Amino acid sequence: MKNLLAFIQRFSHWILFLLLEVVSLSLLFSYNGYQGSVWFSSANNINGVMYECSSFFSNFFSQSTINNELTQRIIALRDENQLLREKLGDDAVKKHLASRESQPPAYSYIPAKVISNTITEKNNIMTLDKGYDDGIREDMGVVDANGVAGIVYLVSDNYCTVLSVLNSHTRISCMIRDRGSFGTLHWDAKQYDTANLEDIPRHTQFKLGDKVVTSGYSTIFPRGIPVGKIIGASNSSDGLSYKLKVLLTTDFSHLRDVRVIKSNASHERKILEEISTDSLIASPDSDN
Repeated sequence: MKNLLAFIQRFSHWILFLLLEVVSLSLLFSYNGYQGSVWFSSANNINGVMYECSSFFSNFFSQSTINNELTQRIIALRDENQLLREKLGDDAVKKHLASRESQPPAYSYIPAKVISNTITEKNNIMTLDKGYDDGIREDMGVVDANGVAGIVYLVSDNYCTVLSVLNSHTRISCMIRDRGSFGTLHWDAKQYDTANLEDIPRHTQFKLGDKVVTSGYSTIFPRGIPVGKIIGASNSSDGLSYKLKVLLTTDFSHLRDVRVIKSNASHERKILEEISTDSLIASPDSDN
């Protein structure tokens, strides 16, 4: 104890100097917009480099598992392709592909790697190794080979953070495949492999095992991306709708390679919807 007090007394001027530096820098970055943005960008880049190094070594030792998953995925896609050809015939498939090639794609995809990810917090966030320079923007959807992963939240030049599906602030419009009814996917901060599909109308017919996919009612995710399957059902708190428990298809504990979804019509659609909303608000009510 005496040694500690002697040390503090001996270097008290340096300790005071460092404390004042920390306080002054904190005030500078907190109350000045430009300095704060510079600090955020620099800190995000530094964290991104550290996460990327950590992710490199982690991925190196998990290549065998990843290769096995990719092999199984290729086999599944090959089986689906063969089944499609058997049902429609080769000529119908070729005509469909030829018509699609003449049209610009509604969505394009930017490949990225997860370099940081959490699954045990109430609001889990992942970091990707792509940023503004790679075409990433806020509110873009993120998926992996199995299904939905999250939504882009913040973007710096070379990195971005993503609100995982396992985040209490994430809301994704989904529907029960082949049933038509849709609701909102929301995580209840309990298990990392399940979430709840809320606000399902009472008249909806469904059964356990039914697939849940994205509805396509927003510009974030196209229609039909896998989300999970129904494993349970209960009434909502007000008793007016169902709350369905969904087993997620994405394995968030082994998330590595993902794709960021770029909607090529999102800007035009948002402008049109905003104009329509503003027009309705500005228009006086009419009895005609």
